[in-house]
Amino acid sequence: MVCVSPCIALFALVLQLTACERSGAQAPPKTQRPVLGIEQTARYLPELKGKTVALVVNHTSIFPNKTHLADSLLRLGIRVKTIFAPEHGFRGTATDGEKIVNGTDTRTGLPITSLYGANRKPTPEQLTGIDVVLFDIQDVGARFYTYTSTMHYVMEACAEQGKRCLILDRPNPNGHLVDGPVLEPKFASFVGLNPVPIVHGCTVGELAGMINGQGWLKNGVKCTLSVVKCTDYTHQTPYAPLVGPSPNVPNLQSILLYPSICLLEPTIVSVGRGTDTQFQVIGGPDPALGGYTFTPVDKPGALNPPQEGKKCYGLDLRGVDARKQGFTLKYVLEMYRKATDKTKFFTSTSYFDKLAGTDSLRQQLIAGKSEAEIRQSWQAGLKKYKAIRAKYLLY
Repeated sequence: MVCVSPCIALFALVLQLTACERSGAQAPPKTQRPVLGIEQTARYLPELKGKTVALVVNHTSIFPNKTHLADSLLRLGIRVKTIFAPEHGFRGTATDGEKIVNGTDTRTGLPITSLYGANRKPTPEQLTGIDVVLFDIQDVGARFYTYTSTMHYVMEACAEQGKRCLILDRPNPNGHLVDGPVLEPKFASFVGLNPVPIVHGCTVGELAGMINGQGWLKNGVKCTLSVVKCTDYTHQTPYAPLVGPSPNVPNLQSILLYPSICLLEPTIVSVGRGTDTQFQVIGGPDPALGGYTFTPVDKPGALNPPQEGKKCYGLDLRGVDARKQGFTLKYVLEMYRKATDKTKFFTSTSYFDKLAGTDSLRQQLIAGKSEAEIRQSWQAGLKKYKAIRAKYLLY
């Protein structure tokens, strides 16, 4: 225990220096940099000592010095039995939607069990002999980002099998926002399991508390849940994750634009998969969509991208102040308005409705409603959600 505080101080210093190198600014005071749940070792190691542990982790499960949680726990003598891997895999390199297979981590020798393959919820057999399931993954704060769906199913399995669930919290880069339509239950899917808006304004720890407290797990079961909070963090604290959370969300600009742009996935519009500007450019083969051009190509992390090999016309959003802009429908509205053949705009109406959490948004787009009119239709649901959210805020 003597080395815990110096280690944390070193991790904090490394992150401060890294952030300053990116921005060109002088190092901020320590209190301006959130201290992550993973760094609060004195708060969670006692819960793991003498226990058999399963980790729900990926490439984002790192300390600010880039040391992985699995490596650290093994060095500390924690009995880690297995790793559960979410979408994109343990290393975070698989394409969106790509099936993840079981395997073995070559570095630690730990077995890797996929939660994005044969099953998305840990089975009783997979949890046999496990005392604690530890979840530590960086999220982006959008309902359709599937890491929190994995968390939901992990919590559900823990509740059903009598296992403890421990979550190491991380800041939400979009945590300053609560916006968009609240998901209607009939549109629940792996890209949206719970009745929250597109931008829910919760950290994973807060969302876990809400899922548990509101009885959203199957049959209303309750998970034995612990959350290790961040410190020096509020929902207004700007935060750039240590690494890109998934292959096509590589930087802060893409993270901030993601909630607004992801709605274009089930349309003729490419969101930049297969380029180096993923979720920072939008466009399609129709020249009417805009003057900026790009051509998606097959590449690691973006296999067979939409509009592969086709010249796309649209918008370059890299210069947009995405944090100030917040969640917006203007890109979806603009692309639909400019599309030459609107009958072919949606490539999957059912998937669009799942992302939106409702079929009313698609109907409003087709009807030519303005963003203000569409937003007004969300307000009653958002008001109810905000009242629920307030009960579970940790920051």
